[in-house]
Amino acid sequence: MRLAHRVETVRAAEAALMATLPEGALMQRAAAGLAAACADLLGRVYGSRIAVLAGSGDNGGDALYAGARLARRGASVRALLLSPERAHPGGLAALRAAGGYVVPAETRQLADVDLVVDGIVGIGGKGGLRPAAAALVRAVRAPIVAVDLPSGIDADTGEVTGEAVRATATVTFGTYKPGLLIDPGHAHAGALRLVGIGLDLPAPDVEALQHADVAALLPVPTAASDKYSRGVVGVVAGSERYPGAAVLAVGGALHGGAGAVRYVGAAASAVIARWPETLVHAGPPAKAGRVQAWVVGPGLGDGPEAARAVADVLASDVPVLVDADGLRFITPELLAARGAPTLLTPHAGEAAALLGVPRAEVEAARLASVRRLASAFSAAALLKGSTTLVADASELPVRVNPTGSSWLATAGSGDVLSGLTGSLLASGLAPRDAAAAGAYLHGLAGRRAAAGAPAGAQELVAALPEVWRDVARG
Repeated sequence: MRLAHRVETVRAAEAALMATLPEGALMQRAAAGLAAACADLLGRVYGSRIAVLAGSGDNGGDALYAGARLARRGASVRALLLSPERAHPGGLAALRAAGGYVVPAETRQLADVDLVVDGIVGIGGKGGLRPAAAALVRAVRAPIVAVDLPSGIDADTGEVTGEAVRATATVTFGTYKPGLLIDPGHAHAGALRLVGIGLDLPAPDVEALQHADVAALLPVPTAASDKYSRGVVGVVAGSERYPGAAVLAVGGALHGGAGAVRYVGAAASAVIARWPETLVHAGPPAKAGRVQAWVVGPGLGDGPEAARAVADVLASDVPVLVDADGLRFITPELLAARGAPTLLTPHAGEAAALLGVPRAEVEAARLASVRRLASAFSAAALLKGSTTLVADASELPVRVNPTGSSWLATAGSGDVLSGLTGSLLASGLAPRDAAAAGAYLHGLAGRRAAAGAPAGAQELVAALPEVWRDVARG
């Protein structure tokens, strides 16, 4: 599992550790890891040409000390100082002693280099790059290694409010920073490398599951299991206009670990034609039979029948996943009155409507938005997008999904995710776990189905068994 901590937490841990170490020891640990990562990216250090963009403070110091290590291995290292009067004195002295040199902070100094080290702004920086720094970054044509995080990214949120470095790789120290895992910051970070520096850290603010974490969550039937003991998920989806949403949601549900799927809605004929193992009922949902969780909303429409179906499902005493059209009919008061958990799975536009803000605000501040959703609606929330986030109203870390593909931006993809996640809910997973595991499997299925080419939602469903097996094997 990748764990990420806010700047305030990192600063406190660094201060506690530095109090026990000789002066400068912690910076030397960071610089050693940074230099090793640069060497790996270069392949051959001797004779390479490296430019260090060094701002003021410790971030610039890390970069300068790393530059000194690379210079001692035979690299030609030049430093471009963004604030010469505030450059880290120890780092600057070390670079010069190793044979490195300082050049004017001009774009022409970047024309012939093999690697650039971004030490402009540290994790405490706010806002985008200042004009002089932005001009230098725009001139870079070589790979860029960012120190701790790309300059111009908000370390705590991933927000980008101006120009920012787009790194080839980011070397971060002690722990991941939330902004490295969450878009739009994540898209600027490139390959991530964590260098341990001995920090003693509390529980994280953000976490990203990996194969072993998801494998531990997946339901596995026992010899005594039957279709009912494994869980039954009810799906209320589709309409005469959108029968495919029902077919896809049921397809996801049938591949999500529950023992059976009950379908209620207007697309029963289409569902049975594609998935004959489905249990269908004319409705209302309360009359369809016992389920352990409901999925409601995909392709349901916005008419009175849809509103009645959502209300009926929310009146149940089992977990409910609300997606797509179902989100039109919920209010904070309605969900707060429920005795069972609720999971909301909006994309950015739907989340914006729920929060009463512009879509651009949700997309720019994804972490804050998913937390607001969970808090305002007393529910778990899965915010879909380039990085899918999962939060609930507790103090537990927000989960960021590390899998996926841009090819998942296709009609019906979200319907498959809803069914898959609802099935995991019915099998007994808590909403936060079901959402995180569902998003992880869905993202892997998207990668497998697409493999670099367009793929439809039906191909996502077909890919689910194999990615489940891959994850279960660890």
